[in-house]
Amino acid sequence: QVQLVESGGGLVQPGGPLRPPCAALGSTFSLYAMGWYRQAPGKQRELVAVITGGGTTNYADSVKGRFTISRDNAKNTVYLQMNSLKPEDTAVYYCKLTQPLPPLPPRDYWGQGTQVTVSS
Repeated sequence: QVQLVESGGGLVQPGGPLRPPCAALGSTFSLYAMGWYRQAPGKQRELVAVITGGGTTNYADSVKGRFTISRDNAKNTVYLQMNSLKPEDTAVYYCKLTQPLPPLPPRDYWGQGTQVTVSS
């Protein structure tokens, strides 16, 4: 059973940085794609950034140039470096691990989420 634990959210002023980690317990972490998603009040959950087991990354247009996803396989942890934060980045941020199960469809695991609030 895979468990994901996010932390490091909080209140930050506009323009400030934040770097929440997501620790994966009980998995062969290095093999799996990891992603950060977010959900603002009244909105659907949306992709923020993903990183494959090989290190390939992809970002939502709204965060390109400001956010960086990275992983430390030795620590089973994925990070989201968020710079130049804007009030519209305010949301609950969720970590997701995708576990391939061929020939079955892949299985997704989600963390409990961490609140990020950007406000002065």
